[in-house]
Amino acid sequence: MADAKQIEDKSKEPVDELAGSEAPLLEHLVELRKRLIYSAVSIVVLMGFCFIFASTIYEWLLIPYKNSVPNSDLIFTAPQELFFTYLNVALFGAIFLGFPVVASQIYMFVAPGLYKHERKAFIPYLVATPIFFVAGAALVYFIVLPMALHFFAGMQTEDIVMMTSVSEYLGLAMLLILAFGICFQLPVILTLLAQIDLVHVDMLKKGRRYAIVGILIFAAFITPPDPISQIGLAVPMYLLYELSIISVRMVEKRRAAALAAQEAELSGSSSD
Repeated sequence: MADAKQIEDKSKEPVDELAGSEAPLLEHLVELRKRLIYSAVSIVVLMGFCFIFASTIYEWLLIPYKNSVPNSDLIFTAPQELFFTYLNVALFGAIFLGFPVVASQIYMFVAPGLYKHERKAFIPYLVATPIFFVAGAALVYFIVLPMALHFFAGMQTEDIVMMTSVSEYLGLAMLLILAFGICFQLPVILTLLAQIDLVHVDMLKKGRRYAIVGILIFAAFITPPDPISQIGLAVPMYLLYELSIISVRMVEKRRAAALAAQEAELSGSSSD
């Protein structure tokens, strides 16, 4: 009789955890719209805040250029170019600062459809997301961007001098920083997919060759057409892929240990 009661309680547990999450499609769309509005409003507010400090962000982004090309000044060729450059810089700052807000909104949208233990497992990845984003941005700022600028500046001759437009340089710098920050989410995404049993270690190992080809194509597509930027993105992405394999293996070991403990507990209760 006691065993039957335990089985009945265990069968009810997932239903209780997901209570209220079985919403119709319209409610999911309303919730998605709300999260998108919150994300958009946070970006707009942060953009207004960053526009106040646009010149400071601008000077901060110029440091790699000044260190790599010390005797070359930036120019602008249209009267409105510098103003729109400040707007783009403010938008870049808003995206950079608002990335944790957007990630939290994604979590709030997904969380009602998860079990309680899945929601707890999701939180460390929510913390890891901005850390990996900043790591990717730092790699660009301190290593990839200076190397690319040295490569471009080295192509100058006595007759051909590099005169860089401020909008073109900042567009390159901001594109690389955001691209690397997003690409560095690869371990977080793959580990989350492993948590819901959609990705396995054997799958990732067998897909190495395809992953390498995909990474090279993606790096060639998203970066400027120079080998420095492309290699600078492809190599870290492959290392992150290998890191993802290690992380997924740890997830599978924890899952196997939890299942073994649960089976041992069930066998012990049934023997009683």
